[in-house]
Amino acid sequence: MDRALVVMAHPDDVDFACAGTVALWTDAGVEVTYLMVTDGEAGGDDRTLDTGALADLRRSEQRKAAEAVGVHDVRFLGYGDGRVLPTLDLRRDIARVVRRVRPQRVVLPSPERDWKRIAPSHPDHLATGEAGINAVYPDARNPHAHPELLAEEGLEPWKVPEVWLVHGPSPDRFSDITDVFDRKLTALSCHASQIGDVAELGEALRPWLAEQAVGGGLGEDRLAEAFQHVDTR
Repeated sequence: MDRALVVMAHPDDVDFACAGTVALWTDAGVEVTYLMVTDGEAGGDDRTLDTGALADLRRSEQRKAAEAVGVHDVRFLGYGDGRVLPTLDLRRDIARVVRRVRPQRVVLPSPERDWKRIAPSHPDHLATGEAGINAVYPDARNPHAHPELLAEEGLEPWKVPEVWLVHGPSPDRFSDITDVFDRKLTALSCHASQIGDVAELGEALRPWLAEQAVGGGLGEDRLAEAFQHVDTR
């Protein structure tokens, strides 16, 4: 794998879900692109900032967090935070980036709700996952889907071989992030508008990541991020 595209709904979603895995990939020479569907302007409890100022702040925070794990290409679509729907427009906009980046792997939020852990199943996450998987298959590979991408923008179709879903109910890929956990926390610490005590957050994350490591057969002393693999060849 040379190129990966991570599509998430909000700034900080990627860092909670898979910043450790991304750090492993960039260390191995993989070129990773982030695509945020919204600017996160409806996030947090700070009422002193208007939505425009909060959007600017959260974009800046995400870029700093990306740098912490070796990602230098961060893009935003600007859809309304809390109002994401799996529309044809969103499918087209994600497919556009897929055709531009031409990734061998795309990471998406699962479009399936996990009833055991409701927090990751934010409606924006579910909608981003649904639009994203449809953008991968069939839109990005089909020259007749969103014909303006080819006719007007010259973007040739691209077939993504695989998708990794985060927060899905059936994980089957486990990434050992024990040695880069500190970099995951560094990335999360960049989201100061959303996260207070990062050390406390780290202690809260450890049992969850350790449980995933055990579930993935990595051992009780390891930490892991979990994914569901989808073959999209």
